Amino acid sequence: MNREEMLNATESALKTAGFKISKRCTSRPSCFCMIAQRDSNLTFVKVHSDLGKVALRDAFELHRISCRFSATPLLISDKSRDRPLEDDTVYTRYSIYAMTPKTLEDVASHKMLPLVEAGPGGYYVRLDGEAIRKRRMKLGLSVGKLAEQLRISRRTLYGYERGMAKASVSAAYNLEWILGIPLVKSIDIFKPVPPDTGFFAIAKHMMIRNRFLMMVLKRLILWNFKVAATTRAPFDFIAQPPDEEVNIIGGVTHSGERSIDQRADEILSISDVLNAQPLFITDGRLVPYSDIPTIHSKEFEKMRLAKELVSKL
Repeated sequence: MNREEMLNATESALKTAGFKISKRCTSRPSCFCMIAQRDSNLTFVKVHSDLGKVALRDAFELHRISCRFSATPLLISDKSRDRPLEDDTVYTRYSIYAMTPKTLEDVASHKMLPLVEAGPGGYYVRLDGEAIRKRRMKLGLSVGKLAEQLRISRRTLYGYERGMAKASVSAAYNLEWILGIPLVKSIDIFKPVPPDTGFFAIAKHMMIRNRFLMMVLKRLILWNFKVAATTRAPFDFIAQPPDEEVNIIGGVTHSGERSIDQRADEILSISDVLNAQPLFITDGRLVPYSDIPTIHSKEFEKMRLAKELVSKL
């Protein structure tokens, strides 16, 4: 598949499974291509033509933004360094789950959770350590005796029982055959990333080249907003007003920006999926979208209190 075909397959798989999907993010380089939400599952999805070429900065920002919203970052591709990826197998790139469009479809629509995870040197599975220990004891097998039958070390078997080590597919098969019970645990690809309490940063620690954006963030921090800048997303910052749970998905723009209409569409769509509040602050023309509050820089600079901005939302 080329990238366009993978994008179409990914959207189709998610829509068929009942996910609400944002518009594709194409107005400028972004660490994610779309956002999908179904019930408690919120996912930031990046589709790439080659998994091995996913940039570290994209993966870092994808993980970082996902943490903020307790969402799941996912990478979708069908090859890595020109080698095809296997269906029904989970890969990782910079600690982010990756899979083929077919695997995503099987999980999203058919609840066929993958069992196998690719790793250095081969394919591995995760074992139910407590089930191993209980079954071993029920059969009257010592750790040493069972390890001997499996032709592995006692240390390796202890690792299986304590959930500290993954097993090769062949080792898992032998273990299940000897103990006579299923032991392989499925992989929940939609498991959310825990919220990162350190997501919001202090303005003086932010490395931002856009002076206008830096001015906006400093003023928001002065009003006790929690803020964070983004560098690989359609929006420029995420802000949370004091004493309120709402997330503001904000963009700054100027009169020379050519893709502003498209970017506004994307921010509005993303905010809808995230149940967040979109906002534009501009030093040029106002964004012609009645659904997105737009504040001119001159008006913004005259504001003195957080509630003045919140009242505009």
